[in-house]
Amino acid sequence: MMSWHPQYRSSKFRHVYGKPASKEKCYDCVPITRSVHDNHFCAVNPHFIAVVTECAGGGAFLVIPVHQTGKLDPHYPRVCGHKGNVLDIKWNPFNDFVIASCSEDATVKIWDIPKHLLTRNITNAKKELLGHARRVGLIEWHPTANNILFSSGYDYKIMIWNLDTKETVIQNPVKIFNSHKDVILSMSFNMDGSLLATACRDRKIRIFEPQTGTVVQEASYKSHRVNKVLFLGNMKKLLSTGTSRWNNRQIVLWDQNDLSVPLLEEDLDGSSGLLFPFYDSDTNMLYVVSKGDGNIRYYEISMEKPYLNFLMEYRSHIPQKGIGAMPKRGLDVSACEIFRFYKLIPTKSLIEPVSMIVPRRSESYQEDIYPMTAGTQPALTSQEWLNGINKGPVLVSLRPGSGIVNSLPQFPEQEPSQKTTESNRYQNQEEWMPLEEIQKQSSVPDRKSQKKMEERLQNDSQMRLSNGFDVFECPPPKTENELLQMFYRQQEEIRRLREVVSQRDVQIKQLELEIKNCHMDAGRY
Repeated sequence: MMSWHPQYRSSKFRHVYGKPASKEKCYDCVPITRSVHDNHFCAVNPHFIAVVTECAGGGAFLVIPVHQTGKLDPHYPRVCGHKGNVLDIKWNPFNDFVIASCSEDATVKIWDIPKHLLTRNITNAKKELLGHARRVGLIEWHPTANNILFSSGYDYKIMIWNLDTKETVIQNPVKIFNSHKDVILSMSFNMDGSLLATACRDRKIRIFEPQTGTVVQEASYKSHRVNKVLFLGNMKKLLSTGTSRWNNRQIVLWDQNDLSVPLLEEDLDGSSGLLFPFYDSDTNMLYVVSKGDGNIRYYEISMEKPYLNFLMEYRSHIPQKGIGAMPKRGLDVSACEIFRFYKLIPTKSLIEPVSMIVPRRSESYQEDIYPMTAGTQPALTSQEWLNGINKGPVLVSLRPGSGIVNSLPQFPEQEPSQKTTESNRYQNQEEWMPLEEIQKQSSVPDRKSQKKMEERLQNDSQMRLSNGFDVFECPPPKTENELLQMFYRQQEEIRRLREVVSQRDVQIKQLELEIKNCHMDAGRY
């Protein structure tokens, strides 16, 4: 059944468009894996982009600083401790310098990534998890509990690991699920991690309570062959992608409390490539990325029928093999960026960022498209979660200068007292000082001019960073290309700072005039 797309529908995301990065802002000469395993092969956080790489003998992946665009050095260090191909990599949601990987060698490894730039290969993992009898295809971190990791293997088992131990080799998972009768193709948590959905090669979708291992729902819908499954935030809905009985690519929407019959089925096309779904619970937007072609379809999810509202399709003639997505705290809010993908293009050895942007004329912070979002603070310790407690994520604001979210790389290892950089201190002052100064100006009667002053000063603080990147906080350039990029960024920053200085000169003159006028008015009376 094809979903009904209303002709006119009010939505602030109706005109969202995809903007591919320019050649200089892509990652070139990256030896992307040629593996045929159906996974993302890419994991991104505000500091690093990790990508599974082609490697002779054993498995490896690259960890590249997000700002280090352009051509990659062919001898760039790798993370290479696995004896078989790496099948999945995932960053710890609460620590940007810890990543998990799983492999055909039936192990899961946890790696510490140094804060300084890599100079040699990393071969020794922080922890090694041994429990699966066959290769491990998927890993997922718990979304709200610290140091809880889920892994699923070709032995048809899901294992839960508690990493809050001093042991470097962990052989006993805290829990094992044996409910599956075939290979697990996909895992997804709901918002607070109290439910885990799985898609299995036996065509069944199952919903578990992960703390008890109880199967609370099971779907065996014969006309839908499921590949990927995804919880839709707090919508109480589940989305799966796969193929219909006629081999058309298909999106299916389910009520998470009743998996007997789907709420909606939508056939897309007759292509054979896998569909990777991504859901943004802040905007209620669903992105469906096609493997084997270059397109990204996006929809808005609603509570009422027709549930799935098609918005637009980003089209590209360059096919992607894998895809990574930047967490919300790493986006450029000054450009109204609401999602960012990293497309893996092995034929060109290229990683291409694609930004999804809401077109807005105003340059000020857009509160309506950036609600409070999940931050880097875990809601629970591992032991609290194992004791049966569930909590939603700890939310933070993305407003620049709020001081809670810091998505800027700080590669030099510094003492904790030095970690607050000049720019951060300046931003915190900017956030509060204008109000205090304005309160002191009690002689200024015009409230409208005060409000204008606040807005101007807030905009000035946003202009401090060039495209969300502090040019004074990066390591020295290694190549001529990097040197040129650094030069252009600094030129841009100097231009911006000159504008700020000239604006402030104008503001000072305006204030002097207003104070003079006030004194003259006071003298008359």
